Amino acid sequence: MREISVLDAATLRLRARKGLYTQPTAGQAPGALQTNLVAVPQRYAFDFLLFVQRNAKALPLVEVLEAGRYESQLAPGSDVRTDVPRYWVYRNGMRVEEVLDAREVWREDLVTFLIGCSFTFEAAMMRAGLPVRHIEEGRNVPMYRTHRPASPAGVFSGPLVVTMRPVPLPLVSQTVTLTARYPLAHGAPIHIGAPEELGIRDLNRPDYGEAVTVRNGEVPVFWACGVTAQAALEASGIELAITHAPGHMFLTDVSDESANLAVF
Repeated sequence: MREISVLDAATLRLRARKGLYTQPTAGQAPGALQTNLVAVPQRYAFDFLLFVQRNAKALPLVEVLEAGRYESQLAPGSDVRTDVPRYWVYRNGMRVEEVLDAREVWREDLVTFLIGCSFTFEAAMMRAGLPVRHIEEGRNVPMYRTHRPASPAGVFSGPLVVTMRPVPLPLVSQTVTLTARYPLAHGAPIHIGAPEELGIRDLNRPDYGEAVTVRNGEVPVFWACGVTAQAALEASGIELAITHAPGHMFLTDVSDESANLAVF
């Protein structure tokens, strides 16, 4: 179990830039909009934009940075090449490297997509007294590849990926209602209970992240996940892509209420 010290978004970005923060970002900067990061060569950017639009539940688009741009408008002074705690590097569809600083592998033709993350609504869940088990246990959220296909676009296709949070049965309805208010953070769950119906055989063996405890009287609740993009990158075989490592997000200075309203 990790000991968590809560940082604000700007401090976390600066510490990540210096290599001093390398952990998952769940529970950090409560009230801030957190995002996935995907950077692809400009020649594939339109295909990826279509893929994002066709899979908006899993990939709610927050911002696109043109090729050669590194600073997010949602976090003045930021640098998307350095301000994520960990990055994954893909070459020809294979994840080949994890780095703390992506500048050495960055190219000037990369177009960066910032995509909403369910970590954003977790502060609201905790304020409402709803459990967020991976934060309680100091772990990365469990993520699973499902047998549901994402809608393909151009060179991009692959399975839908989901996150899971166990919720006591009497609190499921409240959880659904609360998270539905955050469309830029994936909104309401896509599936409740019966993980086998998603093709998930064992909750204790997530494809990404770490397993968490599911207690008696709790049911697994699943949300669409931005790691759907990583699965599509693997299937695409494109020569280069850079993403956040699952659970290690880019934190903006935008409030979670913006994710609530889906506007800035």
